[in-house]
Amino acid sequence: MIQLLTPAGERREDDRFPLGVTPDELRGIYREMVATRRVDAEATALQRQGELGLWAPSLGQEAAQVASVRAFAAGDMLFPSYREHGVALARGVQPAELLAVFRGASHGGWNPFARRLNTYTIVLAAQLLHAVGYAMGVQRDGAEEVVGVYFGDGSTSQGDASEAMNWAGVVDAPVVFCCQNNQYAISVPVARQSPVPLYRRADGFGFPGIRVDGNDVLAVLAVTRWAVERARAGEGPTLIESFTYRMGPHTTSDDPRRYRDAEEVERWRTLDPIERLQRYLDAERLADESFYAQAEADATELAAAVREACLSLEPSGSFPVFAR
Repeated sequence: MIQLLTPAGERREDDRFPLGVTPDELRGIYREMVATRRVDAEATALQRQGELGLWAPSLGQEAAQVASVRAFAAGDMLFPSYREHGVALARGVQPAELLAVFRGASHGGWNPFARRLNTYTIVLAAQLLHAVGYAMGVQRDGAEEVVGVYFGDGSTSQGDASEAMNWAGVVDAPVVFCCQNNQYAISVPVARQSPVPLYRRADGFGFPGIRVDGNDVLAVLAVTRWAVERARAGEGPTLIESFTYRMGPHTTSDDPRRYRDAEEVERWRTLDPIERLQRYLDAERLADESFYAQAEADATELAAAVREACLSLEPSGSFPVFAR
């Protein structure tokens, strides 16, 4: 497993995945992770108050999302599942757009071509087929665009995932498969889903698979950059398994206490991606208390905008059709 930042916040080097990252980029990643977590908490509270029909929390998975999306160019097309809130916010999706589907006010939420982010996909693994099909079109157009697709470990048990990866391998499609292995497909642990580590599945489809510490922003960024560069150079797809953990429920209709114990959750809590990056920033003297206070204040302001936007949404009988 590739790790460039230990849980204690100590930097490591890996010659296979060199990483050039500026202090401003690191501080930006920190701010975005804090904002993502705060929005996620606000949306969870809104669902508990009956303002949303459902919500899929992303608590604990911020690094795998926020760091990876920064590896793609602004014009690259991304395909999420339904938990990629950090990816959505990084692509400029507004609070009202993000919550519209969960409140029943929209079938999509945003213009995917304007945001370079497809709308959330609820059907497991369907977005992998969409992404590979789009990548094949990009390839035939002769464009330099790279496609990224996000999915969880549970999606790898779906036939659509295998079909998509097979097509990608056959045609060397310019696509990066970003799997967030958060250890559970609802209540089923990953050990009962696959007899081998998920990243090794790429071997059977003829392209590289890499497992990365999904709570390590540096490793996620470095490996995703490497995979994006491969795809843009015409070298084909890559499967990245970000080994992380879902700290909360699968969705707000789930009770994770029924299938995992508190000791396991606490063990993963010590690996918190935000705290890990903060330890590194502190050790390198790249941030001070005023920076952290401002990051929290900005996140609180964004959360207030989320609540205001949610309460202003009304169910709509008509939905726009977007043209590329």
